[in-house]
Amino acid sequence: MNLKAGSGDREHTETSSVYPPSEEPGRQNYFIEKCREHVSALAVSRGRSLTFHITTLGCQMNAKDSEKLKGILLQIGYRWTDSEDADFVLYNTCTVRENANLKVYGHLGYLQSLKKKQPDKIIALCGCMMQEADVPEKIRKNYRLVDIVFGTYNIYKLAEILWERFFTGKPVVEIWDDAGQIVEELPSYREFPFKSGVNITYGCDNFCSYCIVPYVRGRERSRKPEHILAEVQKLADEGVVEIMLLGQNVNSYGKNLPTPVTFADLLRRVERVDGIRRIRFMTPHPKDFSEEVLAVMRDSEKICHQIHLPLQSGSTRILKKMNRRYTKEQYLALVDTIREYLPDASISTDIIVGFPGETEEDFEETLDVVRQVRYDAAYTFLYSKRSGTPAAKMEQVPEAVAGERFGRLLDTIHENQADAIRKNLGRTLDVLVEKENDVHGYLTGRLENNTLVHFPGDTGLIGKIVPVKLTQEKGFYYFGETVS
Repeated sequence: MNLKAGSGDREHTETSSVYPPSEEPGRQNYFIEKCREHVSALAVSRGRSLTFHITTLGCQMNAKDSEKLKGILLQIGYRWTDSEDADFVLYNTCTVRENANLKVYGHLGYLQSLKKKQPDKIIALCGCMMQEADVPEKIRKNYRLVDIVFGTYNIYKLAEILWERFFTGKPVVEIWDDAGQIVEELPSYREFPFKSGVNITYGCDNFCSYCIVPYVRGRERSRKPEHILAEVQKLADEGVVEIMLLGQNVNSYGKNLPTPVTFADLLRRVERVDGIRRIRFMTPHPKDFSEEVLAVMRDSEKICHQIHLPLQSGSTRILKKMNRRYTKEQYLALVDTIREYLPDASISTDIIVGFPGETEEDFEETLDVVRQVRYDAAYTFLYSKRSGTPAAKMEQVPEAVAGERFGRLLDTIHENQADAIRKNLGRTLDVLVEKENDVHGYLTGRLENNTLVHFPGDTGLIGKIVPVKLTQEKGFYYFGETVS
């Protein structure tokens, strides 16, 4: 499906002496310039700068996408504001859980009231929710305040889509059924100038029975290693010291390249980039986690000994229904292997409670894994039925039962986290300083294991990695003091 109002190319050529380039990123740079001219003229006529606001829902991949969207809008000439009174309001949506969809629909009512006061306001929706089969048509019919709708595959086309809205004055809906080329060489704006995410794969081939991601982000595609390394080198040249390699399943990186490359080999190459001091990755899949990767981590001075290892369930029976393709025993064996290679590793996880058909015995298996692994952190979720996935057709667990189990899981996890944070108390560890704290005179940063640390210091330390003695633990974070 490619729903689109008007023919952008034909209309552009009528107003320009040259055709827009057909190749990327030159084509998008052309439309950025066209939009910049238009926004500049609007600013003059209104006697002020035009503003934009982006709300980002969902995962690190969405956050990375929003950095690109923000960079494009800044290049066009919009000015960022944290208020939705902005001239251009964009929601980068998530659809992993139903609540994310409901939040967007609920908020459109509020945006409607704002648009009545600002008729020229442009409202745009993009991201995973827009890739669901019935959503664009529902938006078109029921939420006429929305001016622009686009999906996950054409995020990079924001300027071209926006220009079509400017030129025609009509709503633009452009949803692609599958991915085209990967276009990364466009403006981007990072929240932190000293750390950045770097996409290494897009999409997912795993098709877990509860997950809608493969349907809205497509099949897995790996970026060429030379493109990834060029981006990492550019980031290092700009002063970035920490990067996070991003993908729905980073372990399977490179399998679909013309010349296959392993994730372990990519890590080795990235580590050789001068200037980068910390390397993280998110998210690995347990079924694909190799000892080669662990060996690279063990021998590295840059790769953080922090591993996010999604469990989802501790029951082999439920894992099979989830199509996770590993057993409880295989998962625990992998944890043992991780501990052998990296005794100091910090392990975090994702767990779903109340998956269809989950019994009390299945849930007890999950608690057993939690007690054995003793996670440093866990992200826990009540199962959310997603239409279009196999699990949506399975027998659902009553909400009250799932909720009671969820509470017991949290209690067990919190006990483990308290033990995990105590083990570093009194030690001096390196902290990447991220920002000023709300408490005057204090800074906030993160350890290699991603735990927050608050300590007194000068703002000149922001962006630097400094040794900090951890003097107090507060359950989920530390207070400390710098060590000279």
